[in-house]
Amino acid sequence: MPKPKNQFVDIGNARFEDQEAVMREIIASDHCPFCQENLEKYHTQAIIKETEHWILTTNKWPYKNTRVHLLAILKIHVEHLYDIPPAAGAELIEIMGWAEKEYKALGGAFAMRFGDTDYSAGTISHLHAQFIVPDIAAEGYEPTRFKIGKNPRDF
Repeated sequence: MPKPKNQFVDIGNARFEDQEAVMREIIASDHCPFCQENLEKYHTQAIIKETEHWILTTNKWPYKNTRVHLLAILKIHVEHLYDIPPAAGAELIEIMGWAEKEYKALGGAFAMRFGDTDYSAGTISHLHAQFIVPDIAAEGYEPTRFKIGKNPRDF
């Protein structure tokens, strides 16, 4: 049976029970958790850096096997790449470059899901980018996985 989804969040793509609980609260409130007026209510992680267009913070629910997992959240509510203001796109590259230097990342991933969460496998519809550095030196390390597309059982 599919899990609840609204225009802002998709519980079916959540990875943790406490994440699902927060998302149920968001669905009941019927507002976007990443829009500036709501961000502080749901995202308790500290803001690392703020620019004209972006807020950079750590991911409250990082992927397994990561040393660094940051979110760059666009300050305006956008769900598609074609709606990103060009200046915000340029600024995103700058903030990701800053993170690469700041966290001394020898490699990693810069990823952004967009659009329908059935296709993107995102939990939050509000456009945000992820900066992910695997922890390859950790004992028992396994590669970090980034899912695209909803699980077939969730349709």
